[in-house]
Amino acid sequence: MAVTVSLTAAELPPSFYDAMGTMKNENVLCVKNYNAGASITESYTDFESLDKDTTIVSRSGENNSSIPFLQAHINSQVVGKAQLDWESVDPYPETTGRHTVLSTNEENLTGAFSIERFIQLAFNGTLGGGPEWLPCG
Repeated sequence: MAVTVSLTAAELPPSFYDAMGTMKNENVLCVKNYNAGASITESYTDFESLDKDTTIVSRSGENNSSIPFLQAHINSQVVGKAQLDWESVDPYPETTGRHTVLSTNEENLTGAFSIERFIQLAFNGTLGGGPEWLPCG
């Protein structure tokens, strides 16, 4: 026995259309690497247009030949609001059970703009001999 159910647009309550009309545009990406003690959040809200290309690479470092790290290359053109956050913590808790925050950043943008960022977070090592800090510029 097969039962077919069809729902036409006329059968939806008016509250559905009200809710759909008041929804705000939102695009959020959050990536965490617990072994590296790193997290990155890329968030766009209330945007009229969004063209983004984000590449995330996360390595756990579970084999002894690699260092745990999290990196993101963000390239986007936005008319609206954007928030980029990243944080690096010591993955090994103190005796109190808390993780020491090593670095944190929050960037809020509103308007028409272009973002190009390369973020690389690693714990206890350098990647490719580069700096362990985020340079200005």
